Amino acid sequence: MNFDFTEEQLMLRKMVRDFAQKEVAPLAYEIDRDERFPYENWKRAGELGLLGITAPEKYGGSGLGVTEMSIVAEEIAAVCVSTCATIIHQACLVIDNFVKNASEQQKERYLPGLCSGEIIGCLAMTEPGAGSDVISMQLRAEKKGDGYVLNGAKTFITNGPNADLAMVYAKTSPELGSRGISVFLIEAGTPGFKKGKKFEKMGWRGSPTGELIFEDCYVPKENLVGNENEGLNILMSGLNSERVIMGVQGAGIARGALEACLAYAKERQQFGKPIAQFQMIQEKLANMYVDVEAGELLAYKGATLCDQGRAGEINKLAAAAKLFGSEIAMRATTEAVQIFGGYGYMKEFPVERYMRDAKLMQIGGGTSEIQRHIISKQLLS
Repeated sequence: MNFDFTEEQLMLRKMVRDFAQKEVAPLAYEIDRDERFPYENWKRAGELGLLGITAPEKYGGSGLGVTEMSIVAEEIAAVCVSTCATIIHQACLVIDNFVKNASEQQKERYLPGLCSGEIIGCLAMTEPGAGSDVISMQLRAEKKGDGYVLNGAKTFITNGPNADLAMVYAKTSPELGSRGISVFLIEAGTPGFKKGKKFEKMGWRGSPTGELIFEDCYVPKENLVGNENEGLNILMSGLNSERVIMGVQGAGIARGALEACLAYAKERQQFGKPIAQFQMIQEKLANMYVDVEAGELLAYKGATLCDQGRAGEINKLAAAAKLFGSEIAMRATTEAVQIFGGYGYMKEFPVERYMRDAKLMQIGGGTSEIQRHIISKQLLS
């Protein structure tokens, strides 16, 4: 796919593709099998400036935009969704959030380490009873002296088991409902803050996910991001870019599955000829190609609108990009396993992992049902 990229963006794409194919892909099977954090790729991503892709250069970032982050997400997702999820969680949900919402003092303290990868960050929003309905979160932050005391728990937190720094959403004024949420920065090792169990998952196994537990955890007021009760605005400020990025991740997964199928279909022989010559296989490949092209175009259109600051036009488009990317990832990987046949069901071949990884795309970051609700609500408003 050759979107209307600048020369610099094309150079970035080539650099990230080389990194993905030469350094990420060879470790993909291992980190999935061992369910371990991709430390080797993480360190390298920091050196290449991929973690801080949108952070200003003065903090160690690359000073680029959502389009460039989308390029990074697509290229890495095409070979290993676990590594992509780990890197993009830091780049989008933590660092980009810092860039938009943290104070200058907070940026100076944490952003250089986050951009280099020395500090592993996580965004803690989801709770056991607050997934799609995230506003119903119960983690409470009560004022005490010059700070706040947090009690409650978070779950399904990407990078949580390995995080050095958590960006945590909590209710400071429960009586205000969605307008009573605040965001706090909490370092690992803070008294009253501990990590719960690490989850065993179907996919994204190299992207650790776990619980965070707060028991009378005291946080000084200087660790408050923005102002008290401004958490909803902070949350909303990153939703559209997150959805666009997840949309392009889905397209990347689908592209990776298509590329694997093209190579396999040309080599695999049945009835005396390559299976690529059978029309049923050709139909599957053609459909996968159309999905990939459409998914990329939709997601990169969303990224362009984000970079142009056209917030009024992006809401339903971002939801559409996330929805379509998730659906084509699942569709393409399911077809890939079918094309590979029995081999597709074996862990020896990457399409088995692609299919497991693709399923979470329809759940994480807002389910496909939630995205359809957002789109229809926007259309009917």
